[in-house]
Amino acid sequence: QVQLVETGGGLVQAGGSLRLSCAASGRTFSGHTMAWFRQAPGKDRDFVAAIRWSGGTQYYADSVKDRFTISRDVAKKTVYLRMNSLKPEDTAVYYCALDRESRPLVTLGGAYDFWGQGTQVTVSS
Repeated sequence: QVQLVETGGGLVQAGGSLRLSCAASGRTFSGHTMAWFRQAPGKDRDFVAAIRWSGGTQYYADSVKDRFTISRDVAKKTVYLRMNSLKPEDTAVYYCALDRESRPLVTLGGAYDFWGQGTQVTVSS
């Protein structure tokens, strides 16, 4: 059993920055992938970024690749999402996810075995 807890969401003005954290507890997997997804009201849950735990290879959605940075702290079992130059369209609930098998298609929500409860990010104009 793996539990994921997201923190760091909040209200920020357009152009500002936030740093989200996702801490894993319980059983974890050394060869896993962790990712961030987001969901705006009435919209589908969309891929944001992912990172391979072994090696740290990063993946980004086109809409965020020049503004967001995903990273991980292996010792703390924590993944981070640094969000810069935030836009109102970034407003959403951000979810952390873990794929214990490190499946090839990191952008698909169905690849992930565990999900956090989400943290709200609101960007005002």
